[in-house]
Amino acid sequence: MGAPRSAKAAVGPVARLAVVLAAAWLISATAGCAREPVASAAHILLRGNGPEPDSLDPQKARSVEAHVVLRDLYECLTSLAKDAGTAPGVAKTWEASPDGLTYTFHLRDNARWSNGDRVTSDDFVFALRRLVDPATASQYAQLIDVVENAPAIVAGRAAPTTLGVAAPDDATVVVRLSAPAPYLPGLLSFPSTCPVHRPTLEREGARFTKPGVMVSNGAFVLEGWVAGSTISVVRNRKYWNDAATRLDGVKYLQIADESAEFTRYRAGDLHVTAVVPRGQYDIVKRDYAAELHVSPQLSTYYYGFALDRAPFRDAPGLRRALSLVIDREQLAQVVLRVGELPAYGWVPPGVHDYTSQRFDYAGRSMTERMAEARRLYAAAGYSVAKPLRFELRYNSGEVHGRLAVAIAAMWKAALGVEAQLTAVEFRSLMADIDARDVEMFRLSWSGDYNDAYTFLQYLKSDFGINLPRYSNPAYDALLARASSTADTAARRELLEEAERTMLADTPLVPLYFYVNKHLVSPRVTGWYDNVLNVVYSKDLALRQ
Repeated sequence: MGAPRSAKAAVGPVARLAVVLAAAWLISATAGCAREPVASAAHILLRGNGPEPDSLDPQKARSVEAHVVLRDLYECLTSLAKDAGTAPGVAKTWEASPDGLTYTFHLRDNARWSNGDRVTSDDFVFALRRLVDPATASQYAQLIDVVENAPAIVAGRAAPTTLGVAAPDDATVVVRLSAPAPYLPGLLSFPSTCPVHRPTLEREGARFTKPGVMVSNGAFVLEGWVAGSTISVVRNRKYWNDAATRLDGVKYLQIADESAEFTRYRAGDLHVTAVVPRGQYDIVKRDYAAELHVSPQLSTYYYGFALDRAPFRDAPGLRRALSLVIDREQLAQVVLRVGELPAYGWVPPGVHDYTSQRFDYAGRSMTERMAEARRLYAAAGYSVAKPLRFELRYNSGEVHGRLAVAIAAMWKAALGVEAQLTAVEFRSLMADIDARDVEMFRLSWSGDYNDAYTFLQYLKSDFGINLPRYSNPAYDALLARASSTADTAARRELLEEAERTMLADTPLVPLYFYVNKHLVSPRVTGWYDNVLNVVYSKDLALRQ
């Protein structure tokens, strides 16, 4: 593919790339903006939801798309308020002990499963034990690692029954912690902690998530799932707050391609989009300004290195070199174009009581960064005669492809790297990552609750969803110390030090921080935006 180019010549390909991408966007943008009202049943919300969910098992699901649906089907001990603060869920009230190590949750007497059974404290104890049970193989098992004995259970050193949760009566859940965790009530709104209907699970096994079989306790019940197309839910008349629900149901349209989703919205086939296509963002702003919602989000888009295999295992200098030469500002201006922030760190700005950390080179010029990158590249044993070759695998989608092309061009121009770009379906990508059949991969991470720990925990060496397989005892020790301190300032300093430690190792390449971006039909009422990008369908309604 040719020899590496000089720093001066590296500007050319990026500039030409901008022209090519701009031309492609103009070609892809269709004329006109007329849109007929959505033709659907009177109160069925048609909601875009990106790629196919990986699972609708609360304890096993791990994709954002799955969690969108699960939040409508199930209700946890707590929920999220419209501003992403913690709100009551099945638990109407709760309190913490003076030392912050015990939380007591008081359940609603009128909480019911969709079959009419009462939701009891035993349902939550069962689900939380199931989450950490190695037999479940949940990659979110360590989400609740602050709960007493959870790490030992996940590691197989203790029985699930030893988890620090108890049900002293049908309406009370007691959670014992190994260290103070003021974020616990917010964490317990996350779908992985939702209850499951034990009799159905024990009778049906893995089939308990199927339409017509699933028994859920949220505002809606699963009615249908057409693989690769739609998921349908209907109103749960047994839900404790059904009187406040104003929709008869929701149909989630699983559309991975941003432009295809926008086309469906313009045709009147959607009330709400999951995203907004960057390539047509100017058209969206011009023609749909009143329907466009853009707001900050606690999510990071990144490229992950497979640290357990060549060529990136034991090669921090090489990993840093690849990160150094990526012009994130150029990506934001030319490829993204929807207000996303260039990411020079892992934890997004805006996280409660935390200062996001940055790579030490964030403020340096691109010329300086390229010079260091070339030194590191050569030190790793690569040259014009022996270029680095690897595969970057990502899920199919307009923005993913454009970013991959742009970044590969930057690597090629600055270092002579030859990156093979491979697009696959999202489920295939996740299966490939799990099988460790990747060298570098594209993913993102969204905060499960508004605390820096939800991002930093992701890279703990024993965390189930640590997909790069990052392992650094110093990093783990900092997180352990942060988890065991009740002093807020000391905890923050330890977490910030942990992020700096991780960034120095470059186990992944953060590229940008997301913004929420949706198109919402004028027919929809009740829509709201927040940093966790969580909008419960039960809060929405449709005008006639």
